[in-house]
Amino acid sequence: MAALRRRYRGRGDGADRPGDMVDILSAMEPRHDGRVTIYDVAAAAGVAPSTVSRTFTRPGRVSAATAAHVREVAARVGYPSKDRAEAPASARMLAALVSDIGNPFYAGIFRGAQLTAADAGYEVMLLDTRESGRRERSVLERVLPLVDGVVVASSRMPDASLRVVGRKVPLILVNRELRGLPSIASDNAGGVREAMDHLRDQGHGQVVYVHGPEAAWSDGIRAAAVRDAAAALGMEATTIGPFLPTFEGGWAAAIQLGRRGPSSVIAYNDLMAIGLLQGLRSLGRAAPRDVSIVGFDDIPAGRLLTPALTTVAPPARALGAGAVADLLARISGTRPPEPPARLLPTRLIVRGTTGPARG
Repeated sequence: MAALRRRYRGRGDGADRPGDMVDILSAMEPRHDGRVTIYDVAAAAGVAPSTVSRTFTRPGRVSAATAAHVREVAARVGYPSKDRAEAPASARMLAALVSDIGNPFYAGIFRGAQLTAADAGYEVMLLDTRESGRRERSVLERVLPLVDGVVVASSRMPDASLRVVGRKVPLILVNRELRGLPSIASDNAGGVREAMDHLRDQGHGQVVYVHGPEAAWSDGIRAAAVRDAAAALGMEATTIGPFLPTFEGGWAAAIQLGRRGPSSVIAYNDLMAIGLLQGLRSLGRAAPRDVSIVGFDDIPAGRLLTPALTTVAPPARALGAGAVADLLARISGTRPPEPPARLLPTRLIVRGTTGPARG
């Protein structure tokens, strides 16, 4: 166990680095006074703590072979019989963690998750991690004993910490791919290619991609897709950032671009694209007359702008519904422990912020 207590700082892009954040395993490790707990039984039996709990409280939800194995291991490691009767029952509760509850994009994901869970007799608690990997760790530490499974949308935690959580409770990632953990994501690269094709068809020869958070997996995918598409289409591509994935972050990006910017811009998300549009307008640059702007997420506010925002639309509700459906299958044991990552298609919605290049 000591080897797993190493400290990490990660960007969420698979590159774990030494740092000042204690790995989540240490934070979540059960503290007790020498008594054997369900966590000790789970570790010895090679199952999740929730499986141990269900074995002693709701055996009908565990296969006969698994229940027999857990009981045998519990007896061998000295798990007290009185504690078995007191093991927490299944909560029929799921947790959904999102990186920013203020971003309307996550409302669609949560609604899809909530409706699918309700059909199966589960409730979903929504938790905001405020774009912080540290807070994400803290929230998970608190809720794991209370839920049967976790949906983590746009995680900002490092890979190693997510894998530790995945060994403790059924978990699925949304908009993040990580070997060894199930995930469902929108086709970010496909959406970027469609946006780049559109800009090239409008005569744009240069594009700037505005980075969102460094720890966002989807940001890295989108930036790489912009570079690849630009090379294939004979366009010039540059990037600026990172910026906060908010209206204010987009405004800051506009100030950095200044009055003499590129003819087209792709922003990390719609909130940034809206801030970018308004910031450039304050500098005398209008869309699409002087600059074409493309966002991501298709949030409602983008449709209310004048001009309305061209955007890449992911299937937000389908992401949430699919995540919960896969999670419940894992909880019931009907899915393999390491299913392949699933990609859902995006679509480009052309509105008023993109148009022909000047000159």
